Amino acid sequence: MIRRLYDWVLGLANHPHALWALAVVAFLESSVFPIPPDVLMIPMILARPNRAWLIAGIALVASVLGGLLGYAIGALAFEQLGQPILASLGKGDAMAEFSDRFNGVGFWAVLTAGVTPFPYKVITIMSGWTGMPLATFIVTSILARALRFFVVAALLWKFGAPIRDFIERRLPLVFTVFVVLLFGSFFLLRYL
Repeated sequence: MIRRLYDWVLGLANHPHALWALAVVAFLESSVFPIPPDVLMIPMILARPNRAWLIAGIALVASVLGGLLGYAIGALAFEQLGQPILASLGKGDAMAEFSDRFNGVGFWAVLTAGVTPFPYKVITIMSGWTGMPLATFIVTSILARALRFFVVAALLWKFGAPIRDFIERRLPLVFTVFVVLLFGSFFLLRYL
């Protein structure tokens, strides 16, 4: 089923309303959809490199707006459903402690999920669920998603089709290594 969905999203790249399709996919991927917008962005940019920045910008705006939907889902559904269930199981205190720890590193959690293969929708929902400050969530989402989409757009704009395999297979690994090095640097500066 996921493969059929992937192929369907890829097929949208040639549609006359591909920019709208990209906006919808990027919006939904940030809260509920399993296929990342990169699948649509890559063929769109390869077909029209002169629109690379517009395509990345649309993905950014739609993704952050979709992230706000994920935040709202976490904020609204947790109060109505999650809390009573956890309280009945005696886990209310454990969730409050987790919430405090998550919000302590929330900026980094959102940044990491926004640029790595980790599902961004998980963090958007958790951010609302734990009550992360909305301003922190929005600023970090913009930074993370801009980094992800504009790096992909820049690589495709500069190198074209030859870079496609690298982006599809190795760019998530490169972003993950980048985040690990970034965390490591801050850890070393703080504790050494």
